[in-house]
Amino acid sequence: MREAVVGRFAPTPSGRLHLGNVLCAMLAYLSARHEGGRFLLRIEDLDVPRCPRRLAQQAIDDLEWLGFRWDEPPLYQSERTEIYVRALRELEAKGLVYPCFCTRAQLHASVAPNLGDTQVVYAGTCARLSPEEAGKLSKLRAPALRLRVPDEEVAFTDGLCGPQRENLARDCGDFILRRSDGLFGYQLAVVVDDALSGVNQVVRGRDILSATPRQIYLQRLLGYPQPDYVHIPLLTDAQGRRLAKRDKDLDLSELAKRMTVKDILGMLAGGAGLIEEPRPVRLDELVPLFDWAKVRRDDLRLPSGLGQEKP
Repeated sequence: MREAVVGRFAPTPSGRLHLGNVLCAMLAYLSARHEGGRFLLRIEDLDVPRCPRRLAQQAIDDLEWLGFRWDEPPLYQSERTEIYVRALRELEAKGLVYPCFCTRAQLHASVAPNLGDTQVVYAGTCARLSPEEAGKLSKLRAPALRLRVPDEEVAFTDGLCGPQRENLARDCGDFILRRSDGLFGYQLAVVVDDALSGVNQVVRGRDILSATPRQIYLQRLLGYPQPDYVHIPLLTDAQGRRLAKRDKDLDLSELAKRMTVKDILGMLAGGAGLIEEPRPVRLDELVPLFDWAKVRRDDLRLPSGLGQEKP
């Protein structure tokens, strides 16, 4: 018997939801509902100073305005620290966690390969520290905690992007489980929350695709089942620029002044390929029409005149 789908949407409330967030929520919701499954909402507010509760409530209000409904009360990561601590202790008991004293400047000055503008493959500097050396450094600086990764590949098949594989040691390196300021890292928190909430289908943006092998490795270490992954195309403005909360791109407070809920959902459904062309539509009307085979694989561009197009 096929397992019932449990999907989720997990926004980080560091700013107002924009259309890219709504597209992700819509596809996750429709996929779960089309299969007669459940849909959950998780508020990823680990970084409490950047994610005040008022913005979390605004995200909830926006989603309800658009017609989303979830099957359990929203889960707040900021309230789950003790649960993450237990998972961390389990990994420490396996001898896989070590303290890292490297500063951001030291990380970016290393000769390790770049993963992008803000990440590098960690060179393993602190993995070679003796207990005595680590003890001395801990008196000067609070350490982050990193997970040792093996020199082996993790492979999986994404629902839209197809077969993927990554060598953990070469392509990501030992990664952070808990920051030096005490906040838990995204990789650990999302793995724990998905598993304990029973999530078996993760729909999210393609910009998170490279994080998936790390999460699968954590699932294996903690004895959690691996969900199905579907990484969707990104939504860009008419110039091809990715939408971002920090730029206040197409946030719903502004969009609601110009468009109805049906217009917003119809524009996204048409752009994604769920309907032949944009037209006003309710969220529940899209449920019987949903099919992953219809969803476009390339990034989706919004029409001219929407968003803050920059020179």
